[in-house]
Amino acid sequence: MSIEVRNLTKIYGEQKAIDGITFTVANAEIVGFLGPNGAGKSTTMKIITGYLQPDKGEAFVCRVSVKDHPLEIKKKIGYLPEGNPLYYDMYVKEYLDFVADLHGIKSKKQKISEVTSMVGLETESRKKIGQLSKGFKQRVGLAASLIHDPEVLVLDEPTTGLDPNQILEIRDVIKKLGGHKTVLFSSHILQEVEAICDRVLIIDKGRLVIDSKLSSLRNEQTNHTIQVTFKEAIETGWLENLHGVDTVIKITAYQWELQSEKTEEVKKQLMELTLQHNLNIVSLQNESRSLEEVFRRLTKSDIPG
Repeated sequence: MSIEVRNLTKIYGEQKAIDGITFTVANAEIVGFLGPNGAGKSTTMKIITGYLQPDKGEAFVCRVSVKDHPLEIKKKIGYLPEGNPLYYDMYVKEYLDFVADLHGIKSKKQKISEVTSMVGLETESRKKIGQLSKGFKQRVGLAASLIHDPEVLVLDEPTTGLDPNQILEIRDVIKKLGGHKTVLFSSHILQEVEAICDRVLIIDKGRLVIDSKLSSLRNEQTNHTIQVTFKEAIETGWLENLHGVDTVIKITAYQWELQSEKTEEVKKQLMELTLQHNLNIVSLQNESRSLEEVFRRLTKSDIPG
């Protein structure tokens, strides 16, 4: 495993920022890290990268203990923190040269050229960082996290401040990196997570509530809800009496939503119901939920962050 987190807990005063989190991220896997604002995502990332110490638990990067070998794991990690702190008085190439020196890179000129090209910074590379737009400043931070060719990337809101075209470009960069690097990234843009990731972690109030493949998560949420529309108006009791139905939601006298863990069995009973009462079904389907709807249901929050 490239990242392994075991029972991490971090407490600020009386508040548990993270509460016993455990998960792993495999080699060359791209994993999205989601949660409401204040859920503990950034705190978890800071512990993984060695910038914070947990109160309990352990973190490992490429099987190396973050606590016991903080400098060694920093060589293996490329980290783009939330807020992306930069030296605004330095030129882009000057700053990347400085970062390359910190990592002891010998072929600095070649590496700087590679990363500026990779993140689309060529046209801005001779400017001072303070002169750049927010989007290009974000690219500088991403370039700095890549310059030492790390095995693991931890990216906290990597597309913050980018316009739609820039988001697509950085998304493509992350996808390509995922072919040979491990990537853990948080994002406010759920469509971005769906486009890049195969797997998602959702954290809420410091606790991990979901660790799932996106395909499995969608299927799990979809398969518990049935939407049915009748040609005729029907009575609530007819649906409530069906075996295996947990909840009946009336949309109109003709349209209904049924929640059940036995959706296929319920569908068969609905067909039998139409014969018993001489009804006609206009549509019958499992409800499709987007990742945003799943997120809201699991965290009871309207704003991912």
